[in-house]
Parts: sequence; structure tokens; C-alpha cells
Amino acid sequence: MRQRLSSEPDRYRGRRRVPTPPRSRYAAVVTSAFVGAGVVALGAASQLPDAKAVSPTVLQNLEEASVAQDALADRSADDDRASRSEDRGVSTKVSEEEAAEQAWLLPLGDYEFTSAYGVRFGKLHAGIDLAAPEGTPYKAVHAGTVTSAGYAGGYGYAVTVKHDDGTEMIYAHSRRLFVKAGDKVKAGQVLGQVGNTGYSYGTHLHLEVHVNGAPTDPIVFLRNHGVDIKLKIESVLGTLAAS
Repeated sequence: MRQRLSSEPDRYRGRRRVPTPPRSRYAAVVTSAFVGAGVVALGAASQLPDAKAVSPTVLQNLEEASVAQDALADRSADDDRASRSEDRGVSTKVSEEEAAEQAWLLPLGDYEFTSAYGVRFGKLHAGIDLAAPEGTPYKAVHAGTVTSAGYAGGYGYAVTVKHDDGTEMIYAHSRRLFVKAGDKVKAGQVLGQVGNTGYSYGTHLHLEVHVNGAPTDPIVFLRNHGVDIKLKIESVLGTLAAS
């Protein structure tokens, strides 16, 4: 080993070395801190009231308040369900049978309106004409009873349906008929085929309405029942019955 000369500078001269405490001292400090916190927590807990010491009256009031709150929540849920049901129209739902009985429909799916109700060639044209290809099926506008079905002079092959309110609907100039007198028909049921029989000037369906035995304008009559011949619109119930 080399012996340090007295003239060699001392690198550590003038510096103070701070002693490092042993690890056991740090462990003791940390342990003391945790122990102190536990004592404080125990002291705070000792100040809390004992559950057995709570007044029975207070417990009963809390229980009654909880029951009342649950009842209010149930009532609110019932009101909400009732409101949703009304919005969906559950109470006003119409069965298929009722829709079929009350429905008013267009007699043809596709047609061209060619002649209106009124005076024509010096005589009353007591109905309206709807042009369509020969053989096109036409259907009952409304439910009723067939009072006549067959050849009827100027009407050609025609069907007359009497409704429950006493009004009558005549379907004329048919090529072929599919019903007979006495048959009960529903709205939308096929009655015959479009033709050109009788006093006719082209293939079309002549639709005529009688109220109290007298002819009336089918356009106005059907519009009052939710059916628009010119716009080709059916009633809502008619849509339900056809679906």
C-alpha cells in the first residue's frame, strides 16, 4: 500500500460528512405514524352513536318515509305506462271484422276518371265512369247485400249492392259477374270484371249511388265516407280492411 505524503492534497479536507441513520430508525418512525393514525381513528369511532341507542321513533319515521317514496315511484311508473298506451291508441284499436264492416274503398286499383255525374246528351248521367282495361276485376266499395246481379238493359251486366244504411251502389257495363242476388259481400270483395256491355261507349265501370231511392253524385257521397275518386284515396278503415 502506497503511503500518502504529507504534501499530497487531501480531497476530503474541509468537508463534513453527514452520518446516515440506520434503517431500523426509519422503520420505527413509519410504524409510529401508522399506530398514531389508528389511535385517532379509534378515538373518532368511539364518539359515534351506537345503533342500539337510536330512538325507535326515528327509525319508524325513516321507515314510513321510505314506504311513501316507494308508493310515489310506483304511481309515477303506472301513469307513464298509461300515457304510452294512450299515445299508441290502444284503447281505440279496431278489429279486422269491424274494419271490414265499416270500410269504404275504391272500386278499382287503377283507372281513369272519364265522365262525371250530371246532364249529358240532354239526359241525366246518374253516375260516374271509370275507364279500365277489359276484364279488370272491380270490388265492392262497402259491405252489404247483393239485391240484383245479371243483365239489366242499358246497364248491361250489372250488380246492385244494398248497404246497411239503405243506400244502394250499382256497378254496370260488366263483362262478367262473380256474385248473385242474396250474397253477403264485404268491402274489397271482387264482384265482377270491367266490360263494355249495354249502352256503353267504351270499356269502363259505371258506378252509381242511390240514396232513398234517388241517384246522387258518387263523388260527393264517397268523399263524405273518406274516399276520393279523383285523388284515388281510400279511408283509413279501408286501408286496415285491405291489409
